[in-house]
Amino acid sequence: MKHDAHGWWLAEAGPVAPAPPLRGDERTDVVIVGGGYAGLWTAWQLLQRGASVALLEADVCGHGPSGRNGGFAETLWTNLPDLVERFGAERALAAARASEDSVAQIGAWCEDQGVDAWFTPRGFLLASAAEAQDEVLDRLLESARAAGATDKLADLDRAAVAERCDSPLLRRAVYAPGDATVHPARLALGLRDRVIRAGARVFEHSRVRALRAGLGEVLAETEGGSVRAGAAVLAVNAGTRGFRPLRHRLAVTSSHIVLTEPVPDVLDRLGWTGGESITDCRTFVHYFRTTNDGRIVFGWGGGPFAFGARLGGRVERDATTVERTAAHLREFFPQLEGRAITHAWGGPIDVSPSHLPQVGTLEGAPVHYAFGFTGNGVGPCHLAGRILAALASGERPEVELPAGDPPPVPPEPFAWAGGMAVRAAFLRKERIEAEGRRADLLTRAVCAAPKALGIHVSR
Repeated sequence: MKHDAHGWWLAEAGPVAPAPPLRGDERTDVVIVGGGYAGLWTAWQLLQRGASVALLEADVCGHGPSGRNGGFAETLWTNLPDLVERFGAERALAAARASEDSVAQIGAWCEDQGVDAWFTPRGFLLASAAEAQDEVLDRLLESARAAGATDKLADLDRAAVAERCDSPLLRRAVYAPGDATVHPARLALGLRDRVIRAGARVFEHSRVRALRAGLGEVLAETEGGSVRAGAAVLAVNAGTRGFRPLRHRLAVTSSHIVLTEPVPDVLDRLGWTGGESITDCRTFVHYFRTTNDGRIVFGWGGGPFAFGARLGGRVERDATTVERTAAHLREFFPQLEGRAITHAWGGPIDVSPSHLPQVGTLEGAPVHYAFGFTGNGVGPCHLAGRILAALASGERPEVELPAGDPPPVPPEPFAWAGGMAVRAAFLRKERIEAEGRRADLLTRAVCAAPKALGIHVSR
């Protein structure tokens, strides 16, 4: 098994020659900090408006979380209960519809631009893998009925789930037909290429050391130079934890993926040939999908928390978490006995206390931001890019991604210690529930603590 920091997606997509780093001083309409999906989609939207754009990336665009995630292009329909609870039915439905439109736009963009990102619009299953998880599905279906969105979410019983994927652990599911999957690295690198071709000045290996705002403009400084602009967009995923004005708005945890050798015969036995993506209803979810060459991508969002913004490579390569993820894969798919796991990798997740993306503008400064995608950013990042481009252009966004005012994340070391304690309690609770038992009172109390503080730890 090859276990590295970047994973199979980026290796399969192939290498790219890095753009030169920033040298000297530049001036532009908008400076974008971060070359992942959110930054690149914002750049694309701004270029279509005729704006000049400079993009600063600390590494190579698309080589962070955007190029190595599970490739689930999800809508917000399975977040409907939280959206309705926080913002009311009208705004919730508008956000969910806009997110579905963004997923469709990603597919249309790939076709129009000739980017073979394996866009597969075959829907998504949110599945119960234990009796205690059924309540998540029940709450979602009740919310859809109340909001008049039953055409967006379908209830599947055990037999209907087995027709799509006959894992012995899957009991029932809610199906979201508007979701899709992509090859995340091909999408990110294709977007990088088209943004450069369209005229953006992209500077890689150009970490921003300071972002200063004043007198209606912004100055982004790197080791090699600076960019002065009328507005800035901050789209740095988990790196937002290191940006002082926003560090209290998110925590950083990790997710890890294992990948099988091609197993088309196993997929045939499972009946899993339709291309649907699947997650279970755990707090720290298992997520899985297939590839074009018949592999199973299996991820687990149960990796440890990072201390502040000091990632240090630990969240990308975590042998213990990978070993547990591989064991979980074989529990879901015992049909894989004797088949090889060829690759493993991981990465950080920018976790929002609301479990919803946060898109907005710093008070008193033309600095617009997006973060908190909580591992579900492939689809919503496109929507965030539409909103950020409008904000940076001085326009009213045509769509809205409401975030509300989530409770602040405490400073370190309290955030890390609290996060690890809650993580341990949830892992213990869900392990007990998977055995058909009820967790002890202390475990349930620790698991209930975040919600009592207004923090949502799951959809």
